[in-house]
This record gives sequence, structure tokens and C-alpha cells, in this order.
Amino acid sequence: MTQTAPNPAPAPAPTSTAPAPTTPGRIHRAWFVAAVTFVTIIGAAAFASLPGLLIEPLHEEFDWSRGTVGFAVSVNLALYGLTAPFAAALMDRFGIRKVVALALLVISGGTVATLWMTASWQLVLFWGVLVGLGSGSMALAFAATVTNRWFTARRGLVTGILTAAGASGQLIFLPLLSWLVVHHGWRPAAVTVALAALAVVPFVWLLLRDHPADVGLAPYGGTYAEKPAPAPGAARRAVTVLFKAARTGPFWLLAGTFAICGASTNGLVKTHFVPAAHDHGMPVTAAAGLLAVIGVFDVVGTIASGWFTDRFEARRLLAVYYALRGVSLMFLPMLLAPSVHPPMLFFIIFYGLDWVATVPPTIALCREHYGEDSAIVFGWVLASHQVGAAVVAFLGGLARDAFGSYDLVWYASGALCAMAALMAMVIRRRPATPAAAA
Repeated sequence: MTQTAPNPAPAPAPTSTAPAPTTPGRIHRAWFVAAVTFVTIIGAAAFASLPGLLIEPLHEEFDWSRGTVGFAVSVNLALYGLTAPFAAALMDRFGIRKVVALALLVISGGTVATLWMTASWQLVLFWGVLVGLGSGSMALAFAATVTNRWFTARRGLVTGILTAAGASGQLIFLPLLSWLVVHHGWRPAAVTVALAALAVVPFVWLLLRDHPADVGLAPYGGTYAEKPAPAPGAARRAVTVLFKAARTGPFWLLAGTFAICGASTNGLVKTHFVPAAHDHGMPVTAAAGLLAVIGVFDVVGTIASGWFTDRFEARRLLAVYYALRGVSLMFLPMLLAPSVHPPMLFFIIFYGLDWVATVPPTIALCREHYGEDSAIVFGWVLASHQVGAAVVAFLGGLARDAFGSYDLVWYASGALCAMAALMAMVIRRRPATPAAAA
């Protein structure tokens, strides 16, 4: 009688860190994260809608010059940009959720503090410094960080959608804030901004997640990867990345073009369009309504730009965008009038489509040239954007005080945009690596 050997015990199944496959047809969690980010940026966009509406009321109530108010706005814009790269590094160290929630609280506190100011230095401290620091942590580096972590496919489109959120916020808040300023004064408008920032905090804290691995998923269109360990020395890393990028030509070309972008949008139109239109007899509410219409077409243009960025060469898109913007600004002084007429509406639509269409291709070029450091590099490029905006916000007010009109500022900004178009074409494409070419 033969004796059979006992069957060996089954080997334990190998463990895997890869997540279970998602159910076909199920919406990827990355889109919900993008939706929360979109709502967050909309809520925080209220503060960006207010500066242009504050210049005349503060000038009338406190007898502060437009240059003085413009200086406070310029501090806000500069800190908005200079904070961004450090905020991107802090998000790597402490997580997106904590940094964004704290930034919203700082924005709200700084805005409320302006209700009791009596001197211009307090405007600089509360609106310029506090709101500037908070908004810098809510800058486009936030959108770039979310896109880089949660998306591998459709990055250009998602970047365009999240960038358009700021314009959507402008569309929502500008008509309301201008109505409050005209009928009830600037203080109720400031309270509205503070409440809007506070209202978004619960969404951020409860719904936003820092990394796909936190919920066992791969990025949309990518493969699963473990969540990287927190990066220590956030400030040191931000500065190190700057020095490393500053040794490359594309960084300076991107920073230069984006500085002109900021000068010709946030620094000029967002800050000075309403008072410039009012100089020509247009009611404040009508001028603010035109800015809101810019926001409508900005949403369309920015999302379309993201779609184009996934399909066309980014530097050529930038050149076209800047050239068209320069042409439109050259015509604006001839279009300002006491009432809204068809040529002005054409300018608003044309300019609105181009407002921040430059963001998706700029982020794409940062990603192409700087890889994993691209969010921090874009933070520094964004800093140049805001420095350009700050300079023109201040100089625009000085020019109005000195010459009695904004005409010189419009023409100078148009010429700068032509220069930016040429700079964009000089940016070289990064040669494909052997792995990428395979």
C-alpha cells in the first residue's frame, strides 16, 4: 500500500500596496477633490474683487490719495505672489488641507480688521500684509499642487478649470460688492468678503484630501504610488528650488512674461478699470458689471486654454495670448465713455477670453522643464506675476494723480504685452529624455 505525502499548506497570498481597481464607470475621487478646490478658490476670490472698488470710497472718506490706496493694494499683490512658493512647500510639509484652512482664516481676520482702521498704515497692515499673506497661500500654486498630485491625464484641462474658479468668484461677488459699496458703503462689502472666506473653511477641512494614497487610489490617469514622506525644511526647499531654477533660461523667460501678465491684469484692469471708467462718467456699478462680464468670458477662455494646452505647443499659445491682449489694451482709452456701447462690450469679451488664459500653458512649461519641483517653481513664477501687478497697481495710481488720466498706463501695458509675446517665443522646448522617447 502506497502512502501519499500530505498536501502542503497553501502559501499565503502576497500582499500588495496597490489599490483595488476602481469600478468601471465610477467617477474618480480626483474630480471631487477638484470640485472642492474649485469651490474654495471661488470663496477666496471675493477678496480679489474688492480692491478696485475701494479706491474711490477710501479716497473720499479718509482723503487718502489714490497712490496711497494703490500702495496698500500693491503690498497685497506682492505678498500674494511672494508667499506662493513657500505655501507650495508648506503643503508638501504639512498637507494641503491645513495650509489652506489657515490661509482662509487669516484672510477673514485681516479683512475684518479694516473695519476699525483710521490711518493709511493700518490699511497697508491689514489689507496689504495680512490679506496678502493669506491670499498668497490660496494662490494658483494651490491649484497647481492639487493638479500635480491628483491628475496625470487631463492636467491642462483641470488647470484651466481651477484657474477659471477665480474668474467665477469675480463674476459672483463683483456685482454684489459694487452694489454694497454704492448703497451701504465699503464696510458691509468688507464683511461680506470675510464671511465668504470663512464659509469655505468647513469644505476644506471635511472634504479635501492631500494625496490619492490617503484614500487608496492612483491619480486620475496614472498608476498608484505611496504618499511621499513630509518634506522637512519647507522654506529651505522653496529657496533651494529657486536658486536651482534661476540658473536656467526658461525660468527667467517665464517669470518675465508672467510679470507682464500680472501687470496687465490684476495690477491694471482689476485695480484701475473701475476708477478709470468712473473718470469718464460711467457709474461704479456699471463699471463693476463690466468687470464681472470679463469674469464670464474668462471662465470660457481659461477652460478652452487648458484644452488647447493638452493639444498644442504651450509657448506658441502664450505668444498668441500676449499679442492679442496688447492689441486690446491699446484700443481701450478710445472706448471709455459715460455709457456702455457695443465697441466697449467687444473689448470686454475679447479681453475676458484672454484674462488668465496664460496660466495653463505657463504651468505646463514649468512642469515640462522642472518636473517634481514644478509647483514650487510656478510659485516663484507667480511671485513675479504679482510683483508686476503690484508695481502697476502703485504706478497706475501715481499716474492718475500726476496726469489726471490713465491713458499712458494703458498704452505702456499694451507695449509690454507685445514684449511678452516675443519672450514666449524664445522659450526653448526641453529635449525628450530617452525614457520619454521610448
